[in-house]
Amino acid sequence: MNPIILASKKDPAGLNIVDNLKKLGCKIPIHLVETEIIHAENIDKTLNADFIIWASKHQSEKEIKTLTVHPIGNFNKAEFGGKPKTICPSNPLILKHFFQTLNKNNNLDYKVSMEATHHGPHIETPSLFIEIGSTKKQWQDKKAGELIAKTILESIKTFSKNSSQVAIGIGGPHYCPNFNKIQLENKFALSHIIPEYALPINEKMIQQTIDKTTKKPEYAILDWKGLGKAEQKNKILEILKDFNLKIIKTSEAKENL
Repeated sequence: MNPIILASKKDPAGLNIVDNLKKLGCKIPIHLVETEIIHAENIDKTLNADFIIWASKHQSEKEIKTLTVHPIGNFNKAEFGGKPKTICPSNPLILKHFFQTLNKNNNLDYKVSMEATHHGPHIETPSLFIEIGSTKKQWQDKKAGELIAKTILESIKTFSKNSSQVAIGIGGPHYCPNFNKIQLENKFALSHIIPEYALPINEKMIQQTIDKTTKKPEYAILDWKGLGKAEQKNKILEILKDFNLKIIKTSEAKENL
């Protein structure tokens, strides 16, 4: 792997993480961008890297102390960078390893969570966002910055390809609690997650989640209670029949961990 770490000069959380990376003697290249990080469109074309780690702030209305990891792209409108109805490459094995490592390392009073695929920038290189949230106080929290920095360095150092079965996720809320539980265990590695608010799905959306996953997905895992009404559930099942994916519910996936 030839990774690079990106952060924005306008982002206090990103700068906090970068400062801690430097204190820890980080040897991975670090690149600071002038714009907000979600608008650093196509920046990978100027970089010599095969994986990008975005060190960033996380912002939410509920202001919960949260550390998050997620892939990027837009299933519908591009309200926060990127392209409409276009997602970006995700490496599910690396994503899983970062999430597991962050959970293992978390010794602070922060919640750790995956997020559904969302926001920009648009790039063609596999990447993930790792974030501190959700207010200015947390963005500047040096202990949180150190925790994320250590997680980045440890995740890159200890990553190795594994036998986890790759899956896409469909349904449920943005912070995907059912998918979090699955991602923490060893059987499944989740790539893109399509949340309930991004539904209804169509064939192009599913094809993108397959094409933009670096290791071909074997499963579509459905958060069944988070798929809306029966009509929408039936439509999802009908669409998925055209793809060579094993279809299981989150409840079944958790039983098989």
